[in-house]
Amino acid sequence: MMSDFVQKVLEIVQKIPKGKVTTYREVARALGVPKGWRAVGQALSRNPHPVIVPCHRVIRSDGRLGGYKLGIRKKIQLLTSEGIEVRNGRINLKKFGFRFHNG
Repeated sequence: MMSDFVQKVLEIVQKIPKGKVTTYREVARALGVPKGWRAVGQALSRNPHPVIVPCHRVIRSDGRLGGYKLGIRKKIQLLTSEGIEVRNGRINLKKFGFRFHNG
């Protein structure tokens, strides 16, 4: 059974469009918990359906990839298959970044 917070994180992550990424901080902000980026990361680690619920589209605020339940290689594979360029372990947030408008 998932906590309400984990469920809310997973719901909002499903709104990130294919070919875009957002940050743990942006997810926290959209949920109304601007300093809760670590809690967002913990919630994503509990994602029972990685790939279907696209937590691979959530990265660090500095453009680095952060972690992934199925491993960093799989995260890179999924992102590049969606057209996102990963260079030196980073993603250009100006080019591929997504921001939630409600939150």
